[in-house]
Amino acid sequence: MNRQLTLLFAALEALLVVAIGIAIPLVPLTLLWGIHYGLAVDWTVFWRAAVDIWLVGHGTDITVVLDPTVSASLGLAAASTPVTITMALLGFSLLTILLAVRAGRRVAETPHKFLGAAASLVTFGLASLVVTVSTLHPIARPSLWQGVVLPTLVFAVGLLIGSQVVTAQSAVVGPVRRWIAGWQPHVRTVIGTSLRGGAIAAAGLMTIAAIAMTFAIVTSFAEIITLYEGLHTEVLGGVTVTVGQLALLPNLVVWTASWLVGPGFAIGTGSAVSPLATSLGPIPAIPVLGALPDGGFTFGFAGLLAPIIVGFLTAAVLGPRISGILRWRELAFVALGIGLTAATIVGLLTWASAGSAGPGRLIDVGPDPLLVAGWAFVEFAIAAGLGLLASARPERADAGFTQR
Repeated sequence: MNRQLTLLFAALEALLVVAIGIAIPLVPLTLLWGIHYGLAVDWTVFWRAAVDIWLVGHGTDITVVLDPTVSASLGLAAASTPVTITMALLGFSLLTILLAVRAGRRVAETPHKFLGAAASLVTFGLASLVVTVSTLHPIARPSLWQGVVLPTLVFAVGLLIGSQVVTAQSAVVGPVRRWIAGWQPHVRTVIGTSLRGGAIAAAGLMTIAAIAMTFAIVTSFAEIITLYEGLHTEVLGGVTVTVGQLALLPNLVVWTASWLVGPGFAIGTGSAVSPLATSLGPIPAIPVLGALPDGGFTFGFAGLLAPIIVGFLTAAVLGPRISGILRWRELAFVALGIGLTAATIVGLLTWASAGSAGPGRLIDVGPDPLLVAGWAFVEFAIAAGLGLLASARPERADAGFTQR
């Protein structure tokens, strides 16, 4: 494949990712435009709404000026009061990453992989700029620079992962690997085990959170159906609401993880959902929120065992691999490194999942990232230390002195 074909191929891959992401909200909105409104409304309203949803899904802030009737119903002082939506619908970010991983793998298999990756990023950035500019409106105005930068950064993460998968499967050794290979063996073991263990621990916590969230939804099926019926939407409206909730599911998984860690999360200013108690005021009429607990749990503290168990098992599995290599103090650094890595991942995810979801009480939705990260660090570090203590055999001091 020559250079021109590589550039074209990489650009098309990037455009496909943008098109799929916007099409998911645009298709049901367009059907709503044709079936419910009978083509009487300007279609660009639905285009702007779909692009705004896609941009919010990547963390772009949207400033909305509410209609006077809506402002009065919400009890706001003035209709001109701007409301900024800052909470990302992480389902769209996850979709972009997954599609970008596929694009990254395909581009990395071409003869000009670096040129192709650059072309994909530039094309995605330009496409983000075009669609963001097309939605600028006095009523709902996205941040222009965020609309270009943030989706492109999310796409870049997936592109990097996909290209690295191909590189790892080949015999090519990149400059980063050569640089890491030059480190002292003990330093490389400490850092490598810390990063690997922290990533595994964070992934394990998210897996447990996903299972717990699924269980909560299944056991709250009656409440969710009641909320659906209360919306009085037709079939097409119900489909649109369901698509929006699917985009919210990754947020709910992260919120469940923050619940398992301990601090929990909020659904509006003054509310709290944690393992020990739940205090909810008025919440949005989103059916999936019917799975939220409506009071305290007698055994809610048992949820705090999840990060402890995950951290312990992770360290217990990795411990035998570093037995006889590291000393006691280096094992302590590994435990702290696992805790720091896992807490950083969990903290970033909670930061991305929280923010302002609307006016009034909804300016505070989601977990506190710093609080969740702090709790996660303590829990994972202690659990990892116990796991290493139970499974790892430290290097003898005299042997380490002789080798050095």
